[in-house]
Amino acid sequence: MDAPKRVLIVEDDPTSLELMAGYFEVEGFRVLRASNGDEMEVALRKANVDLLCLDIRLPGRDGLSLLRDLRRSSDLPVIVISAKTEDVDRIVALEVGADDYLHKPYHPRELLARANNILRRVGRSAQAAPESEDQNYSFNGWVLTPAARRLTAPDGSDVHLTRGEYELLLALLQHRGRVMQRDALLDALSGRERDPFDRTIDVLVGRLRKKIERDPKTPELIITVHGIGYVFLERAAEKAI
Repeated sequence: MDAPKRVLIVEDDPTSLELMAGYFEVEGFRVLRASNGDEMEVALRKANVDLLCLDIRLPGRDGLSLLRDLRRSSDLPVIVISAKTEDVDRIVALEVGADDYLHKPYHPRELLARANNILRRVGRSAQAAPESEDQNYSFNGWVLTPAARRLTAPDGSDVHLTRGEYELLLALLQHRGRVMQRDALLDALSGRERDPFDRTIDVLVGRLRKKIERDPKTPELIITVHGIGYVFLERAAEKAI
């Protein structure tokens, strides 16, 4: 039997925290609780966590600041939960590195469905990873090493990629020279469901361009094909020997 998944819930309202914890516990999850950023960091140091549910409005450092710091060193799946309903808030959360975004108030079944979907797809991605990790990819002095999930810059320094950024870059490199539709690219991400209004791919492309393009505003590597998706230019990418 598989060990229960651990979910860390960061929520400063005690009632909301216990309600959310109850949803997960009924489904067999082991739940860790935190009411602020300091408690979250302590919990992450003490236990191996499979999923983080992170409220935006927290005392002290807000959820987006905590997520930004987390993404410097971790690809832990994160669902951001917020009472803010503007599209810009969701986009900012995705830009910072959230895997999913859920508005309050929400139905508990939707929260659990999103959590299970992320964990299921992350698990499938991990199982499939060895099949695509037998070669490196080089482009314009950069090297992507799938076996180590490492991106090395032309000057030899390592550039950190979130899980989503890595999976998107790998998918583009594996299909270099071919136009990839947004739906196909979304399928390559381990924590996402297909949504016709989902801007995750556009957000991730923007983040990748900032990391690998000489001028993100005038990209030479990841090119937009309007109305369809993106293409990684064939002449800019090659398999490393």
